[in-house]
Amino acid sequence: MADITHGQMPHAPASAHGAGEGIPHPYHLVKPSPWPLLGAFAGGLLALGMVIYMHGGGWLLLALGVLSVAGVMFGWWRDVIKEAVREKAHTPVVKIGLRYGMSLFIASEVMFFAAFFWAFYDAALFPKVFAQNPAGVWPPPHIQTFDPFHLPFLMTLILLLSGVTVTWAHHAIIEGNRRDASRALGLTVLLGVMFTFFQAWEYSHASFGFTDGIYPSTFFMATGFHGFHVIVGTIFLFVCWIRTMKGHFTPQSHFGFEAAAWYWHFVDVVWLFLFVSIYWWGSAGGAHGH
Repeated sequence: MADITHGQMPHAPASAHGAGEGIPHPYHLVKPSPWPLLGAFAGGLLALGMVIYMHGGGWLLLALGVLSVAGVMFGWWRDVIKEAVREKAHTPVVKIGLRYGMSLFIASEVMFFAAFFWAFYDAALFPKVFAQNPAGVWPPPHIQTFDPFHLPFLMTLILLLSGVTVTWAHHAIIEGNRRDASRALGLTVLLGVMFTFFQAWEYSHASFGFTDGIYPSTFFMATGFHGFHVIVGTIFLFVCWIRTMKGHFTPQSHFGFEAAAWYWHFVDVVWLFLFVSIYWWGSAGGAHGH
């Protein structure tokens, strides 16, 4: 009552925020940040560089745009880690919002890949529609497809094994076993790098190029964007590996890792659909020279 009689409101208990700062609500009010504005400029620079590069211009502006976006990503996510680890701003209520956000992001990625599957199946089921395939057969006669049970099958096994190791890491974090979590994440990152290496090897031995027809275009778009997602997921898990060794994750608070694990499992599932649809079903009847 003393505070009220002097014209002041009583302080809210520190436990209301969970960070010991006495904030009377569990939500995270983000401090002023330069990253959204810098991110907009970096994204615009990258888009401009891509347009100029595709019209025969130099690669310098494109490289500057890529470096700018990478710098913004590094600085922004570094601040998010600080908010989680040092400021303890990621309360249970905030984590719910983060989970919804990651779930919606993955849902948008599902629709992104759905477009490529749609294009592939449309071309495969109705081959006579496309002028690039007058023979009306699939795969087109001039296309020498990959043997699905050679390198693609090995890549499938690598991704499936990586799904096992990332699940192992998750259980280790829940049990508070930092040593096993670090080992499992290290193995997952290694498997991701191996997958990327084998995909690059596969591309270098392809008998067709991107502009050689509807089959190569849909093949490279679908598998190439998946490969890009594998690289992003590998970097995501590598950061989680470093954070695990630094002790950032606890059995009670480790959403940063959970988001990476969700993303990685999504990448695994997409690859299974790619393997069955494009490498196996989509190449039936083709000449398997590799």
